[in-house]
Amino acid sequence: MTDSKLPLRSVFAPVRALFVGDASAGVLLILIAIAAMVVANSALAPAYDELFHGVLGWTPVAKLTTAHLWINDGLMAIFFFVVGLEVKRELICGQLATPEQRRLPVLAAVAGMAAPAAVYMFFAGGDPQLTRGWAIPAATDIAFAMGVLGLLGSRVPASLRLFLLTVAIVDDIGAVLVIAVFYTANLKLMWLVASLVVLGVMFGMNRAHVSRIWPYIIMALILWFCVLHSGIHATIAGVVAAFAIPMHRKDGNSLVERIEHGLAPWSAYAIVPIFGFANAGVELDGIGLDGLVAPLPLAIAAGLVFGKQVGIFSCILIADRLGFAKRPVGASWPEIWGVSILCGIGFTMSLFIGELAFPNYRELIDEAKIGILLGSLVSAILGYVILRLTTEHPDDHSADPA
Repeated sequence: MTDSKLPLRSVFAPVRALFVGDASAGVLLILIAIAAMVVANSALAPAYDELFHGVLGWTPVAKLTTAHLWINDGLMAIFFFVVGLEVKRELICGQLATPEQRRLPVLAAVAGMAAPAAVYMFFAGGDPQLTRGWAIPAATDIAFAMGVLGLLGSRVPASLRLFLLTVAIVDDIGAVLVIAVFYTANLKLMWLVASLVVLGVMFGMNRAHVSRIWPYIIMALILWFCVLHSGIHATIAGVVAAFAIPMHRKDGNSLVERIEHGLAPWSAYAIVPIFGFANAGVELDGIGLDGLVAPLPLAIAAGLVFGKQVGIFSCILIADRLGFAKRPVGASWPEIWGVSILCGIGFTMSLFIGELAFPNYRELIDEAKIGILLGSLVSAILGYVILRLTTEHPDDHSADPA
């Protein structure tokens, strides 16, 4: 006779899964987004707006006059620095180190940026004021997407987890290039030259085998200050500074991995949530169905939900059929479809690009936030449901049929 009572550990396993492993950062972002929306639509809304957009009484950097600017131009530079470290590690000794490894993720990421942009432009209807937002649905939120996969546990093949991670990394590279090229204006030559000089010094330190961390930190801060005043968005300094960090120290240990491991938790559990709370709040009062289907939020949501999955899934299918690049090992087409849908979660990077696309247009920024939140939420739920229905837990067939 078997005991029908489940162990307490088993009962709470689904709850624990929400806050450990890959799921924790994604779930935290969900809670932060909900909190921001609640506060922005409560009696605390004026205080929320004043906290992030009120002019500071004192600031050590004259260009950064509000907490919102410090978060988007300052803290997010650290986020981009961590992204740069991750990209460098993957390119040198990780899952993007060889042409064969890069082929499918690069193709999928490019298609996953082009298709949402095309869908966005279709729904935007050629409005010249809205065209600047074409890149908003082109980004994938790594933490959010991996968080949803984490909720599924070991049901999802490891090859698909790796594929999603590498596509998101390449996607981040594309987003950084988009920010640098399309959202840069009024370049200031002297500050740009100063930035290049500082960057040259950092690479010179690399070549000279300087392996202490603090000299790079000091130079990275100087680089950030110069880039901030150059007309290029300050967060780009984080990425290029990361590429100047030497991969290995004199003793053979990885300096990149040491810094990345030290900063990654702060980025995932402090910087990104702070950014999310400061940027996800949008007042919904007076926004009815007409507001949800307005050209801008509809274009963004459609780009994330439909553009992402169509671009990525069709790219993988065509590449596999032509023999140019094989689909992830052990993954079925329905599972690949589910992961393609999850790539439509664009929370962090989409919010960031939305702020850059419509500077000084708070109404358009709020509309963009609605589209981002709606598209990301639908992609998360739909992707989870598809993967939940099409994947099997390793233990599903392990029980004795007798």
